[in-house]
Amino acid sequence: MHVPSPRGKIPLPIIIALACAVVFIAVLYAERVSFLSSSSIFKLNKSCHRRGTKLKSNDKKADEHLDDPIIDDRFDFDPEECNVANGKWVFNSSIKPLYSDRTCPYLDRQVSCEKNGRPDSDYRHWEWQPEDCTLPRFNPELALKKLRGKRLLFVGDSLQRGQWQSFVCLVEWIIPEDKKSMRRGRSRSVFKAKEYNATIEFYWAPYLVESNTDLHIIGDTTKRIIKVDSVAKHAENWMGVDILVFNSYVWWMSGPRIKTLWGSFSNGEEGFEELDTTIAYRIGLKTWANWVDTTINPNRTRVFFTTMSPTHTRNEDWNHKDGIKCFNETKPVMKKKFWGSGSDKKMMSVVANVVEKMKVPVTFINITQISEYRIDGHASVYTETGGKLLTDEQKADPIHNADCIHWCLPGVPDTWNQIFLAYL
Repeated sequence: MHVPSPRGKIPLPIIIALACAVVFIAVLYAERVSFLSSSSIFKLNKSCHRRGTKLKSNDKKADEHLDDPIIDDRFDFDPEECNVANGKWVFNSSIKPLYSDRTCPYLDRQVSCEKNGRPDSDYRHWEWQPEDCTLPRFNPELALKKLRGKRLLFVGDSLQRGQWQSFVCLVEWIIPEDKKSMRRGRSRSVFKAKEYNATIEFYWAPYLVESNTDLHIIGDTTKRIIKVDSVAKHAENWMGVDILVFNSYVWWMSGPRIKTLWGSFSNGEEGFEELDTTIAYRIGLKTWANWVDTTINPNRTRVFFTTMSPTHTRNEDWNHKDGIKCFNETKPVMKKKFWGSGSDKKMMSVVANVVEKMKVPVTFINITQISEYRIDGHASVYTETGGKLLTDEQKADPIHNADCIHWCLPGVPDTWNQIFLAYL
């Protein structure tokens, strides 16, 4: 006998069919929303190629609100894939520098801005975030482990000395007092981490090649002469080093032409000739490159080159018409790909062209674009000149006294070393 279904009760097969239809429509809608929220389908494919999408956040509280996560499709740092120079500075007040100019005893007064009276501190809390990947934080324990039993030598000018001091200060605070030492010299300085049998050194060679202003600095740039065909006198101090980090730019930028010399200074300095700066720079770098190629064993020694550090002496570059160079600048330039007059692309291409032809591989620490934005990071009037701190009268005249070449520490050079360690 057939018993009719109770009125209003829908048979199970129909319920299942309706449920599947609802799920199918929901999936289609979600896919449509996801597609519209992406700038292009290629971005989605690129993200998949980049080892999968991750949930990340700059805010620790984000983990407590998983219903509204921040999607970060950047991949873990890979030196072969990540374009470190493409990104942005993000303010992060939770970042605490690993050192200060009061806690690290190895900083020159030239870069000790807080000690010298700089009233603002935001410049220490900007974090560089590449667009493609996540840049690892600087890990002092990892840095020292990588340097165990090795010599690391920074070679170049005062900007390279700043990077060296930054690196030393980033690692020295975890080393017991009796396990470290510093020996400062006129041309060579050595920090030793005894427990790791490692040294972090600096050698002064502002042109890399020899000049008449290497040790006894000639203030009048028109009297400086560069011996573009010789690097031997400096290079004998680079022998036996495991990791070499070179830099040379600012000292070359004294004018459109520069005095150059072939042969020995002992024969007099009258035989010089003036060359276009870019031509002299190319000859000098080729001399350096030839030494690297004929002397360095790439199986034993790694070679790095820090790209040019920007200067910010023209406030018109970033449209601050009422400003005075970098004086009183407290925020980075936020305009993407900002490029000021303090970075010469012709000089940068010279480096790239010379290195491209070298036999020994050279890794660039590409700091130029990321540093271009940081008009706020310079020593400005919170520095010294001629071995003396600026007086109040000098500070009140920033147009003549603001240093928009060197960087405060802690500060921008710490990020250079963050990138360097990621490549090391």
